Amino acid sequence: MEFALADHHRMVQKMVRDFGASEVAPHIRELDRAQMFDRTILQKMGALGLLGLCVPERYGGAGSDYISLGLACEELEYVDTSLRVILSVHLGLNSLSLLAWGTEDQRRRFLVPQARGEKVAAYGLTEPAAGSDAVGIQATAVRDGRNYVLHGEKTWMSLADVADHFLIFAWTDPAKQKQRDHAGLSAFVLTRDMKGLTTSTLHGKLGIRAGNTGSITMDEVRVSEDHRLGQEGEGFRIAMFALDQGRYTVASGATGLIRACLDASVRYAHERRAFGVPIGEHQLIKEMIARMGRDYEVSRLLYLRAGWMKNQGQRNTRETSLAKWYATVASEQAAGDAVEVHGAYGYSDEYPVERFYRNAKGAVIYEGTREIHTLLQADYALGYREDKPTRVTLPTWPFD
Repeated sequence: MEFALADHHRMVQKMVRDFGASEVAPHIRELDRAQMFDRTILQKMGALGLLGLCVPERYGGAGSDYISLGLACEELEYVDTSLRVILSVHLGLNSLSLLAWGTEDQRRRFLVPQARGEKVAAYGLTEPAAGSDAVGIQATAVRDGRNYVLHGEKTWMSLADVADHFLIFAWTDPAKQKQRDHAGLSAFVLTRDMKGLTTSTLHGKLGIRAGNTGSITMDEVRVSEDHRLGQEGEGFRIAMFALDQGRYTVASGATGLIRACLDASVRYAHERRAFGVPIGEHQLIKEMIARMGRDYEVSRLLYLRAGWMKNQGQRNTRETSLAKWYATVASEQAAGDAVEVHGAYGYSDEYPVERFYRNAKGAVIYEGTREIHTLLQADYALGYREDKPTRVTLPTWPFD
């Protein structure tokens, strides 16, 4: 059992840490205040190879392993959650799904430009009336010869208004839709230039205000069958596969948020004095800081284990769910405690903990709510749930 990071892991860690500190941290408060997404961040991340970090080199990626992806997400969210969301959606949910489920032609057409940073990718499962209840979606894809015609709407879609490619899920079997049988769902890759496809941006979010979140509307969007990802009826399996990768990035990102809360709280606890001493000397401040330190270490070990399992090609749905559940709940606690440590100043954006607190709330909702993961972990422990092998898997690392 080896707990030390390899040299290539430390290189990725330093590269992303330096990028966040120099390119984003100086401007993030203003971007958050203005609720503005800075598109140049995508270009800079692409130039660094981050948008194809763990995609094999033959498909335009950097060829790094899945642990590197986790480390990158930790460092990105240390600066701001909006940065980590880019990797979660573009790489975790979309590109890795194409890598595993796509045909060679689809990988060449869609994955290669995404890995190179030439195209931005998004993922659309959630709808206005369907979130945790995935089979409650209403989007349809009706067969018309060798084509499909898509109708419907997706919402709460990160990068919706800036993406070029969209991984979309819709019903292809009306009878199974009526029965709520997920075998009637299929997955499709859409592109922004398709007739009938429009996007919009959501405003007024509680957190992640420096990120783009929006909706996509499909009004008779016609796609050829070579835009279908996987076989007809495999949409639900692909969606859940994608969420495994997304949850891993959310877990590692939330770990970075805990660390950000810890570092900010330690600095302030040394600077602020109350009752004649630095507040760090008061026991209840120590309790909050100790909890942050504990939760950072636990969360880090959990996501690194999941990343190691991905490298080995082992099924890790249970482990990734646990990592996501623990880290996101702990990050919300850490952010709340960080605001408490900062007192009245924590209630304003003069210090970053106010932004951390708003950002932390989203992660206990998306990629499976804390309640969903609570039930998943209970079912695993009780023996009610057992993961079976999937038809396709991520390639093991090192890549061929």
